[in-house]
Amino acid sequence: MAQEKKNVSQFTWLNDLASEKVGGKILFATDDWFATAENLLKVESPVWKEDVFTDCGKWMDGWESRRKRIPGHDWCIIQLGLSGIIHGFDVDTCFFTGNYPPKVSIQGACLNQDLPARPAKQIGTKATNEEFKQIDKLNSESWEEIVPISPMKPGYQTMCHNFFSAKTKKRWTHIRLNYYPDGGCARLHVFGQAVPDWSLVPYSQPIDLVSVQYGGICLGCSNYHYGHPRNMIGFGQAANMGDGWETARRLDRPSVLKADRRGILQIPGSEWCVFQLGQPGNITRIEIDTNHFKGNYPDSCKIEACLIKKQMEEDMMKHVGDANWKTLLLPQKLNANKQHLFSSEIIQCGLVNHVRVTIAPDGGISRMRILGYRTGTQNSLL
Repeated sequence: MAQEKKNVSQFTWLNDLASEKVGGKILFATDDWFATAENLLKVESPVWKEDVFTDCGKWMDGWESRRKRIPGHDWCIIQLGLSGIIHGFDVDTCFFTGNYPPKVSIQGACLNQDLPARPAKQIGTKATNEEFKQIDKLNSESWEEIVPISPMKPGYQTMCHNFFSAKTKKRWTHIRLNYYPDGGCARLHVFGQAVPDWSLVPYSQPIDLVSVQYGGICLGCSNYHYGHPRNMIGFGQAANMGDGWETARRLDRPSVLKADRRGILQIPGSEWCVFQLGQPGNITRIEIDTNHFKGNYPDSCKIEACLIKKQMEEDMMKHVGDANWKTLLLPQKLNANKQHLFSSEIIQCGLVNHVRVTIAPDGGISRMRILGYRTGTQNSLL
């Protein structure tokens, strides 16, 4: 049981490969009577609307099928927004307390095709014979099992997160979520690491080495009271403050703050987070964006980097301060709601595959870009 808790803690730090934010989409669902399957991929947390009903029944924020009165069970097909290695799932039944599926399973496939999302669906509908005919071409019933048939817990706040580790750690592009036999879930989070088709990325092209798109992942941090640090490596601009990394206010701040000649506050405390780059590379440009953080941006930030073997990561995270970090960017004064660009300020560290971002004393950053040139070496081969 302790090992399972450890595994859950590890994989939930990874990126959600199925989220609508990264392009995840529903290709097919057997039944959308009470609530449509697209809700599973929403970024926002589920909400409850007391006394709100539709012509089909109680309004629910998730995917809920009708009570089945014919043979079979309900299922849906999801195309991941980012193909990659899945480490685990959170099948969230939040608010589905008397209408959650008793059991679920998850299957997967790696398909060499980008399929269109299904047409917009309305509640009170089910898949047509033609839709079944088209989706049957994928032969999804025979896809490999990633999560075996497993019992589910109801959607009370203390137990609604149903965590499942993936049986097989390999690259997937599509998954099939099976309800046994019917019911509803609020969200499906697919935690993993993106594995892009590197043949489409020329070595001469500078890329964001830490981006979720290229396989960057967050390994840990000192504090994420308001927003998770993995948000910083997400797509595009942050939608709001909640779409960035934000810490709590440090309680060890001096009563009266003082600054050096550069205007950087002289404060003993700081917060940090560590990322693994998608591939080792040489860094040439850094972007730190405090968009939306107007009264709660960090005073300054610095960035360090290192090159270590995959098997050394766990030990590194236990002793973050003792790792062989090299200074990549000296402490830089930050401003509110601004994109900060650094290139000439970068100290060349050679080939690196991890970065540590340290902010002082606390605050929030919406996006971070670590641009450079990849070498083609996989982190797992170092």
